[in-house]
Amino acid sequence: MSIVDDRPGPATVAAWPTKLRTLARRAWIMELGVYQSIYRLVFRRPRVPAGASAFRYHSPVMTLLVIFIVLSAVEIPILDLIVHRWAWVRIPLLILGIWGVTWMLGLLFGYLTRPHAVGPDGIRVRQGAELDLDLPWDVVQSVERSAHRVDKAPAVMDEPEGRTFAARIANETNVLIRLEHPLDVRLPQGRDRIEAVRLWTDDLDGFLSAVRTHIP
Repeated sequence: MSIVDDRPGPATVAAWPTKLRTLARRAWIMELGVYQSIYRLVFRRPRVPAGASAFRYHSPVMTLLVIFIVLSAVEIPILDLIVHRWAWVRIPLLILGIWGVTWMLGLLFGYLTRPHAVGPDGIRVRQGAELDLDLPWDVVQSVERSAHRVDKAPAVMDEPEGRTFAARIANETNVLIRLEHPLDVRLPQGRDRIEAVRLWTDDLDGFLSAVRTHIP
């Protein structure tokens, strides 16, 4: 009879502080990004480099986000009406409800004010306030249309193009960017070394046309 020791090893235990730091950093960046995105939308300050063309990517999730925002906003007065007799319940629920609506508005505004950008300096890959990946032209080998859908997959996967980061929207991408050489980048999940990038853009033809003005 063999005995299997399924206790976590030293490497697994040591990895937990790193994972917790990564999660805390992502939560902090997203929280700050919510309020920055609201500010940028109100004062009409989209984050687009000078001379670059902006390309949005929110269409596949726009309807779903709006539905969640409306339902959450309607829920606040309904719950307040139900628990208005108990201030110790009412006040925390009001605070939580208002924060939730504000957070979802910030998420939507992050998509609107932080589009992908194609300009003289290269390609900026965005995903709300959480991702701003800078790809200068000297690291870009090729850009092509490539419809790709993967459900419940990690953001970084090994593909024929090499280790590939996918900025998916509703589990889909339609652009593939191959890199000249492996690139060390900071992603929402932590630092990684990638060889290709996938992204989704609502205006695929316009995106590729903008790319062709900078690389053949």
